[in-house]
Amino acid sequence: MQNISFYQSVVTDYLKQYSSNKEPKNLYNPIHYILELGGKRLRPVLTLMTAEIFETNYQTALNAALSVEVFHNFSLVHDDIMDDAPLRRGQQTVHEKWDVNTGILSGDAMLIMAYQLFENYEPNTFQALAKLFSKTALEVCEGQQYDVDFETRDDVTIPEYLKMIEFKTAVLVGAAMKMGAIVAKAKIDDQNSMYQFGRLLGIAFQLQDDYLDAFGDPKTFGKQVGGDIIENKKTYLYLRALEFLNDKEKRQLEQLFTVNLEDNSDKIDTVKQFFINSGSAEATQQAIEDYTNKAFKVLENLSISEAKKDILREFGMGLMTRKV
Repeated sequence: MQNISFYQSVVTDYLKQYSSNKEPKNLYNPIHYILELGGKRLRPVLTLMTAEIFETNYQTALNAALSVEVFHNFSLVHDDIMDDAPLRRGQQTVHEKWDVNTGILSGDAMLIMAYQLFENYEPNTFQALAKLFSKTALEVCEGQQYDVDFETRDDVTIPEYLKMIEFKTAVLVGAAMKMGAIVAKAKIDDQNSMYQFGRLLGIAFQLQDDYLDAFGDPKTFGKQVGGDIIENKKTYLYLRALEFLNDKEKRQLEQLFTVNLEDNSDKIDTVKQFFINSGSAEATQQAIEDYTNKAFKVLENLSISEAKKDILREFGMGLMTRKV
């Protein structure tokens, strides 16, 4: 087993040789650009790590790991177009740097390239990877549609929100881990357990992202703190606050989430105070811990050593307590 920074550097090096020097430049340069913007490389790292947990050299899983990362970045390119977002990881989004048509076409190419990477595996592995990928990719699209629908609804429930983040974020984390197990030819039960472990960790990861968006340190978070509040996003924090507040405070919070202001600093401070005073902030932290513990529970079913289970637990704890 290697450490996370090693896997991250391996993925980054593999991406560089993969996406450069292709024609036509106007199709592939935007792909190279988005893949070079960095990020945590969480998903491909999990694919490589999982392969090694099942006694397979990480290099065997590189194409599957790259597929996950290319698909993830494809979804970001199209999400940014839908959101009309100007920045991604502190840099211009693809459609801003080029144009919307380029973003659409380069994104489409990335989706095809993600599938193409499975061709490097023998037929049974190819079929298992492609089947999982198709299911996951469709669920990610469903999650994105739920997210869009929620923007115009004022009756979103917590179970609906959890389903949305499961589909939009968590299923790809689960799939990344299961792909590593598939490549390693692990037992079907172990493959499915790795998927559930990743899915549950993915939900905890997104809830932590929601929490950090409001309460993260601006120096380390990497995004504008309070961005979800500015955009009036109905996150877990917001939905939990509505559950806990009295009618008057509930109406005040709902009113705050109908306005768009030039200066949002007072709005952010007021909403955060609602989150704290209502108990929503604490409830969100508890939910993050609960989903992480559910993931750890799944490890009991895995036929791997306790030492390797400890590696997975340590990774999960790192996600739960992260600041970025």
